[in-house]
Amino acid sequence: MAAPSGSSASGGTERRSRSSRPASSRPTTAGSSPRETGAPQRSGTASDSGRLSAAELVDLLQISPAAVSGAVRYLSGLALVHKERVPSSRREYYRMPADIWHQVFLIRNQVLIRWSALLKEGIDIVGADTRAGQRMAGHAEFFEFLAAEMPSLMARWEQH
Repeated sequence: MAAPSGSSASGGTERRSRSSRPASSRPTTAGSSPRETGAPQRSGTASDSGRLSAAELVDLLQISPAAVSGAVRYLSGLALVHKERVPSSRREYYRMPADIWHQVFLIRNQVLIRWSALLKEGIDIVGADTRAGQRMAGHAEFFEFLAAEMPSLMARWEQH
């Protein structure tokens, strides 16, 4: 017997999209989903004022208030989103810093350094003379190259 619409054969209910638009027409970037943590971050660039309230983010991104809250909390901890209040209002708005992408790449550079260190630990475990160790060494070298080049690239951008 087929499960009724809106429920699964196991008796649970399927989650229905809150949007009347099909998922394929919702705004995304290549390789991402509007339900990812970065969606509130990206949406700030799409507003004319440069700031959005939590309710506006929920409506724009078609995600739950809890998802917005979690994403904003995470991005605020990384200083990628700032909270602000309008005087005489309790409503909070969220704004991305003007140099957001510069900050993102500086954070990414720290990640590249950490990945390189982890790969070197892996090389010690599997052995530098193994095929796996050689692959890890190549990856570590690539991350070190990127990490070494990033400061000069950022300096060139600042002069641009």
